[in-house]
Amino acid sequence: MKKKFLSSILALTLAFSAVSCGKSDKGGDDGNTVKIAYLPITHSLAVLEEAEELEEKSGVKVELVKYGSWAELLDALNSNRVDGASVLIELAMKSKQEGIGLKAVALGHRDGNVIVVSNDIGSAADLKGKTFAIPHRQSSHNILLNDALATAGLTTDDLNITELAPTEMPSALASEQIDGYCVAEPFGAMGVSLGAGKVLFRSEELWENSLCCGLVLTDKFIDERPDDAKEFVDSYKAAGNALDKEKAKELAKKYLSQSDEVLDISLQWISYSDLEITEDIYNTLAEKVKEYGLSDNPPAYEDFVKNDF
Repeated sequence: MKKKFLSSILALTLAFSAVSCGKSDKGGDDGNTVKIAYLPITHSLAVLEEAEELEEKSGVKVELVKYGSWAELLDALNSNRVDGASVLIELAMKSKQEGIGLKAVALGHRDGNVIVVSNDIGSAADLKGKTFAIPHRQSSHNILLNDALATAGLTTDDLNITELAPTEMPSALASEQIDGYCVAEPFGAMGVSLGAGKVLFRSEELWENSLCCGLVLTDKFIDERPDDAKEFVDSYKAAGNALDKEKAKELAKKYLSQSDEVLDISLQWISYSDLEITEDIYNTLAEKVKEYGLSDNPPAYEDFVKNDF
């Protein structure tokens, strides 16, 4: 078990450590390339699937630029070194609030997050006084933690919150440095597969139609290449609708270097169809962002979300 655990951790660490799969986020292109930043997580699979299809269908080439952390990805996005990204939607909202020219054009996925806890925790009430990890304060994982605690009348003041890199969370749980975590997949499934923890809540049990990662494009790209932007978004949504569990697993094995067992667990929690961001689900997110102190003034739907391509 220990050997399996260490090899799995190494595989995920290597997957995150490569910056861009041989691609650069600097310099120009031929004017027919869309540069999209992503992290190697199951939440990015729709954009990875589209990248393999769009050039063949329309001649528009998607250049995938891989990053090892949200901070690196956000820096590239906010400085226009890439044309768009699959990113935590709360991070994009924060950038928009700070004056960065971005538009959210689609969801990254539906559902697909879990609250993972050590095996001796039986309910949200048992988290009182414990240590819980999230990847970033500006994340749906933080919101889901707040929602989970609310079921037991608790708040984040009742436990210790730490921010950890996703790759560190399964090992931190196994070594009892933390008592639970919520993070992008496949890291929740990894902890479960290795026996380090169990699922306490799935995201849809806490927050129906929850938002997590979104596809965003820069205003610069939308303004300068509106036809390519429309082609890209339409193709992306179509790719998501066509991404069934079998195809998603094949794609994940190619990009994420994870075991069949981990992917089988992870992909049962997520879907990629119907990726439009509706006003209702966005406004629910904005209210939760304010309620749990992520932001006092999240961007309005009409300023941040673009559906009219």
